[in-house]
Amino acid sequence: QVQLVESGGGLVQPGESLRLSCVASGSIFSIYALGWYRQAPGKQRELVATITTGGSTNSADSMKGRFTISRDNDNKTGYLQINSLEPEDTAVYYCNAGIGSRWPYWGQGTQVTVST
Repeated sequence: QVQLVESGGGLVQPGESLRLSCVASGSIFSIYALGWYRQAPGKQRELVATITTGGSTNSADSMKGRFTISRDNDNKTGYLQINSLEPEDTAVYYCNAGIGSRWPYWGQGTQVTVST
């Protein structure tokens, strides 16, 4: 098993950037693929980006360009860099981990609010 804790969210103004972190504990981090999802108020949770154990990344089409996922296996941490934040990016951002087709591990989420 792996436990995930997100951090780095907050209240920012449009155009600013944030780097979200996802710290893992409890298991060998490098064997898990990672994903970032977000859920805005009143909306379904949606995929932002994923990264494999080998570092290959993939982003949802609507997220390409401003969202960058990365990982540091030595420090058991995953990251999501978000640039040029827009009010529409306001959501709770969740870290997700899994192996193969099973992705059962979730963090508690970190709130990102983009507002003037």
